[in-house]
Amino acid sequence: MALLDWIVIAIFFVALIGIIVWVMRQKQNNAEDYFLGGKDATWIAIGASIFASNIGSEHLIGLAGSGASSGMAMAHWEIQGWMILLLGWVFVPFYSRSMVITMPEFLERRYNSASRTILSLISLISYVLTKVAVTVYAGGLVFQQVFGIDTLWGIDFFWIAAIGLVVITALYTIFGGMKSVLYTSVLQTPILLLGSVIILVLGLKELGGWDKMMEICSSVEVNQYGDTMTNLIRDNRDPQYPWLGALIGSAVIGFWYWCTDQFIVQRVLSGKNEREARRGTIFGAYLKLLPVFLFLIPGMIAFALHQNLGDFLPLTENGLPNSDAAFPTLVAKLLPAGVKGLIVCGILAALMSSLASLFNSSAALFTIDFYQRFRPKTDPKKLVRIGQAATVVIVALGILWIPVMRSVGDVLYLYLQDVQSVLAPGIAAAFLMGICWKRASAQGGMWGLIAGLVIGLTRLGAKIYYSNAAVVPDGDSSLFQYLFYDTNWLFFCGWMLVFCLLVVIIVSLFTKAPDQEKIRGLVFGTSTPEQRAATRASWNHWDIIHTVIILGITAAFYYYFW
Repeated sequence: MALLDWIVIAIFFVALIGIIVWVMRQKQNNAEDYFLGGKDATWIAIGASIFASNIGSEHLIGLAGSGASSGMAMAHWEIQGWMILLLGWVFVPFYSRSMVITMPEFLERRYNSASRTILSLISLISYVLTKVAVTVYAGGLVFQQVFGIDTLWGIDFFWIAAIGLVVITALYTIFGGMKSVLYTSVLQTPILLLGSVIILVLGLKELGGWDKMMEICSSVEVNQYGDTMTNLIRDNRDPQYPWLGALIGSAVIGFWYWCTDQFIVQRVLSGKNEREARRGTIFGAYLKLLPVFLFLIPGMIAFALHQNLGDFLPLTENGLPNSDAAFPTLVAKLLPAGVKGLIVCGILAALMSSLASLFNSSAALFTIDFYQRFRPKTDPKKLVRIGQAATVVIVALGILWIPVMRSVGDVLYLYLQDVQSVLAPGIAAAFLMGICWKRASAQGGMWGLIAGLVIGLTRLGAKIYYSNAAVVPDGDSSLFQYLFYDTNWLFFCGWMLVFCLLVVIIVSLFTKAPDQEKIRGLVFGTSTPEQRAATRASWNHWDIIHTVIILGITAAFYYYFW
């Protein structure tokens, strides 16, 4: 790192502090102000925040690492702009009408309070054990690679980087709330985009161009069925990414994440009206088309450079190239002074924005779905202080979990998707049936969530047990092992969604139908003429044109990498 790099980083922090100070001077008198930024966000802030919140260190480490190790396989999860369109076009009207702050709160309005509690618990636990801990873990790893420092003051630099990142982000999230998350994202997103584009361009220039990368990567087979690193659609017998399983599994996980997860939807709920919220999702969908090119393909470039040069990537203990070091290695080896500082700012932007969104969403879940329910007469200003205290606790729990996460190592991105594949189906089923089917009852939605939770925990437990148990001879595995361990994780995710949907349907048919007044405006077919008119007035032909363009780009991407 040259002096010019440090100057660039200092300018970034001055701009960041300026935004945070400005946000802190705004009045935040109640929970809506603190957690939803006063519900006055524009489409630019919403779309930038959706993108910046989504792009975390798991992309810088995990997605680039996935590109370096398996090529295009993980692109199914990243080319998900069309899923964000579902959020804007289908779900925004129902969420806006419900006037809720959290997704569990929406489930209480649609089903019952038990559904709200179940989803709140699932979300809080998963945020601490996966998103917060993984983001912090990978962040420490990134900066250890970029700065090339092993120890500082006798302390492992990983811990200095990780904890420093958490403390800085937590401070501005605690004092600034959702507004600080939204408006810092407007600064951080263009820096992240510019920095990643520079990496892509310089990487291709060093390698010899796009065709050279495709030539090298297409010559490397990834399975015994002739598929190469450049194939997005792989043989259905592929043990890890069969094409049908990948399409189904990525769609289920994508639907849960983009349309029902507090982490993402909270950004949309902060919009000043339906029009701004929907256009924010369209802008976010455009941005979401980029990560494949900004992170996954640079991973493939790093792999191709290693094939050409032989020693580009650092090696692991077993002598194989360390794919998870792909992105930080490109930063360290290819960038000139000043530009490297800009890239570090981009990395900082990704980490801090993702963490800030996690902290704010987690605090909102605890404050609104637990504290306020049991103390409904709490002073609005006290709720803000409770949210700030909850953020501190969540930060501490995430840090305590890091030592466990350090054992994840080179399977970081796959680990996240694997956990999400058993978390998503039950929640997706409850929301899908709750919004699409008027007959879905309170008991049906609740038992759909419970079924998903039980099956998901069983699957995770079976994976832990059988991964560490003695090998079972072929043909001797039990039905339980076949279902909960041997079945491909993507197909399991799809069948799990079908099962949870059946639970919701069957239980609903045998229990009392919901009161029509209770679900007014929350389900298709129950909206009033005034509500439908308001939704129709919130979009025009330009929204449709941009939607078609995004779908066309997605289809072209699948065609090219088929």
